[in-house]
This record gives sequence, C-alpha cells and structure tokens, in this order.
Amino acid sequence: MAAPRVRVFLAQSLDGFIAGPNDDLSWLPQPSPEDEDDGGFGAFLAEIGALLMGRRSFDVVAGFGGPWPYGERPVLVATHRAIEADVPTAHAVEGSIEAMVDLARAAAKDKDVYVDGGNLVRQALDAGLVDEVTITIVPVALGAGIPLFAGVARRHHMELLHTRTLTHGMVQLTYEVMRSEA
Repeated sequence: MAAPRVRVFLAQSLDGFIAGPNDDLSWLPQPSPEDEDDGGFGAFLAEIGALLMGRRSFDVVAGFGGPWPYGERPVLVATHRAIEADVPTAHAVEGSIEAMVDLARAAAKDKDVYVDGGNLVRQALDAGLVDEVTITIVPVALGAGIPLFAGVARRHHMELLHTRTLTHGMVQLTYEVMRSEA
C-alpha cells in the first residue's frame, strides 16, 4: 500500500483565481442532474481521511447551507479564532504548516490528506509537503480575486499525470509535485 499523500483539489479560473473578489464562487458551474460525474470529486474524497482547511475556505463552505460536503471526515481548520459553525467534525488547529499537516496525517490514519485554501496550499507547497495537485480549469476570466499560486516562495516543478475534459468546457489537470532542493 502506498504511503498517504498530501493532495490539493481545486477549481481555478482561466486567469488563475480560486475565488473572485469577496470570496465569490458564483462563477463555478452548478452541477445538473444530467452531469454524469462530479468531476472526480467523489472518487477523490473517498481516498481522503482528513482535511486541513484554511479559515476563509471553511467559513465559505460552512456558509453554503445544506449537508456538509465532507461527511464525517475530520476537518482541521487553520485558525486562531474559535469555530462557531455547527460542524461537529471541525476542529481549530494552529502552528507551523508542518505541524498542522502532521496533525492532519494523524487524523487521516492510512488515508490521504486534502489541503484546501489558497494560503495553506501555497505554504504546504513551499514546505515540500504537497504530493499531488488537481486543478479544474473553469473557462472564465475573473480579472481579480484570490489567486492560487501567486505568492509562492519559490519555483515548483510538476509532472502531468493525466488530463480530463469535463462538462461546461472545463479541463482537469492532475500533477505530481516534483521534489527538489529548496
């Protein structure tokens, strides 16, 4: 059995944003009953034992209403503030990115860790902790918002593992992050 991985799974606009201004996600296509799959998210989530999520991402997802999308998986939220949302599986964590990823790995047991949120993704990438990145490119240019990779501390090489063409003109790219000396 392969060692648990630290993985990223995000949607991004053509111009590199994971959210518009004010955390706007209205540009993301809404799945319809005719859609044959969910862009691989269900299969991805089945391999995830725990999430390490940024506070802004957590607040946005918790504000969606409806069922919690991550089920009973532990969700470790990187924050210095108390979590007020009614999500029993969510717990506040703080510390270095290495320490928080270690906590998420312990919570995930033998499954993978899902890191979510632009700032945390950049920190984990710069620390050499990310093994795989899956990005679904949505065919829209936002012009402003929250960038995915802007602000990384150094160059990160990735090797393309596979591509998929999805509904709504989206393309999904999955990369292995290549390990190199900092």
